[in-house]
Amino acid sequence: MLTPMVAGGVVFPGLFLLSKNTLQRLPQLRWEEADAVIVSARLVSSVQAVMASTAGYIVSTSCKHVIDDQHWLSSAYTQFAVPYFIYDIYAMFLCHWHKHQVKGHGGDEGGPRAPGSTWAVARGYLHKEFLMVLHHAVMVLVCFPLSVVWRQGKGDFFLGCLLMAEVSTPFVCLGKILIQYKQQHTVLHKVNGALMLISFLCCRVLLFPYLYWAYGR
Repeated sequence: MLTPMVAGGVVFPGLFLLSKNTLQRLPQLRWEEADAVIVSARLVSSVQAVMASTAGYIVSTSCKHVIDDQHWLSSAYTQFAVPYFIYDIYAMFLCHWHKHQVKGHGGDEGGPRAPGSTWAVARGYLHKEFLMVLHHAVMVLVCFPLSVVWRQGKGDFFLGCLLMAEVSTPFVCLGKILIQYKQQHTVLHKVNGALMLISFLCCRVLLFPYLYWAYGR
């Protein structure tokens, strides 16, 4: 169990740091730290979503019996993804922190921040992202033990289908990046928006009626 979790603990923060440093240091780019942090966080979220949905597709298409069939990837990827949710809580805080600084709430002209400002930013982050932080905490503290221990190898098909709900995440992340850079008028933004709606409808809304249908066959 520890090997996939350790791997996830290396891959997700490592990819974030690699992306951030690349965006900041490449001579052709030289992005500001705030932009590099925000885009890198969304890149990692997209990569995790692609891996999760790919793993989910492999698992769900490999399991012919929806209850009894097993696939090793269902348990392995669940363990691998746990560190992502812990990392992402911190990554979201970094994004919130840099947005807070860009808006001028830090010290004047890059000077030292006022006492207590870190706590104020943290409170603002928890207030704004409470549901996402709660979601991530539940995934780690509740869903992970349930999927690895309580299931006892049953229902890999359903777990695979649920992993495929992440299909819409890359489109959501790209949409946020385009909005961040005021590209709402572009064809890319419109196409991405259409793909986001279609993938969200299919993989997050219609998914659940499909699961009921598959169970009742």
